[in-house]
Amino acid sequence: MTWTLMQLFLACVLCDTWRVEYQQQRICAVKGSSVVIPCLFHHPESQTVKRVMWGYVKFPHTKGRFVSDSSLNKVTRRFQYIGDKRLNCSLKIQQVEHNDAGIYTVRFSTGNKKGKRLSDFSPTLKVVDLNISMTKPNVNGTVKEGDSINLTCINSCDDLSSAFTWFKSGEPFSEGPVLYLSNMSSTNSGNYTCSLKTHTGTTSGVINIDVEYGPKNTSVSVRPSFEKDPSSNFTMICSSHANPPVENYTWFKIDKDDNKAVGHQPLFLSAERGQYFCTATNKHGSQNSSVVTLKIKEYQATPNSKIYLLILPLVAVLLIVTAVIALRRLNKKRTTASEADREDDTENAVYANWPVLDKNQSQEGSQSEGATVELIYAMVDFHTKRKSNMQQHMDSHPDDEDVIYSTVCKSQPSYSSEP
Repeated sequence: MTWTLMQLFLACVLCDTWRVEYQQQRICAVKGSSVVIPCLFHHPESQTVKRVMWGYVKFPHTKGRFVSDSSLNKVTRRFQYIGDKRLNCSLKIQQVEHNDAGIYTVRFSTGNKKGKRLSDFSPTLKVVDLNISMTKPNVNGTVKEGDSINLTCINSCDDLSSAFTWFKSGEPFSEGPVLYLSNMSSTNSGNYTCSLKTHTGTTSGVINIDVEYGPKNTSVSVRPSFEKDPSSNFTMICSSHANPPVENYTWFKIDKDDNKAVGHQPLFLSAERGQYFCTATNKHGSQNSSVVTLKIKEYQATPNSKIYLLILPLVAVLLIVTAVIALRRLNKKRTTASEADREDDTENAVYANWPVLDKNQSQEGSQSEGATVELIYAMVDFHTKRKSNMQQHMDSHPDDEDVIYSTVCKSQPSYSSEP
């Protein structure tokens, strides 16, 4: 309690009258904060205060309403009577809203039907927002990379003792009434707000900072790949980061004497060798990509293909050798079979000889001495082996079975002269 209030209290004690004193006639509060309307009163000792009520009238003057009643402790959740019934009659308003602005008065009741209004000088509550002002680096308000700006959090209540907290995209960023941003880059882009340090709910309006810059990180991609079959087509894509976005992409092919523009985004090519690069451009500048060398894919023997090239001749040689050996074995089998047939024919042959008598020679004469005998040779062949087609055809006749073939060779006898 200040010395002035103490004097007021002593003066009221000495005097046996009703008296109320508002410590502030004009009260300013930031939307979302909490505010106290301080109040002191004195009443005669012969009377007892049973009820303290607060009411207000909105701007412009309209019919007022009660917002707090000491007998009920509170009328609304946000309005709270924090005084007593002896001296303190202060009122606290939490999370102040714009509708809370107006003229506030207090009344006391000692049991009579009508309460006592003891002062015509009622306090006035003003509710304001926190605002942010920005020093504009350019006439058009554009913030470019490398610029510097200052943001100031303004409390319209002119409370120079206020402490502020700065937020970027909802996260605490800095403290103090002024936020200094120098040598800005794309990382400084975002939404900025400020609030009273003691009341985080007193958020200011949002100010958006969008840092603009020229193209950067310009790169090239080839789809589907850098090396293609000569019969295939492919697409070259240029990409870059810029704010505002890139307005134009231009493609160039490097020649011996000069760079030749060959098209815009995207670039379609059909198996054309060469070196290419692209240029990205917006209102803040341009940037070239790195050079891309386009090659046509040529066949190259892989380790597996080399192995195949070595194996194939060996396989061919082995096949030829195998075929030759097989043919030789087949011929050998045929020769052996033929020889075996001849041996069988010899084994199955039956030889016989017998004498042949001349017609003019009698049996007696043939038995005389000195007579020459004529031998007849015959061979009988029993065929039991393979038969030719003709023989098989002849064998089809049943009358030809058991045919005996013979060869007779006749020799002339020699006669000796009689003695």
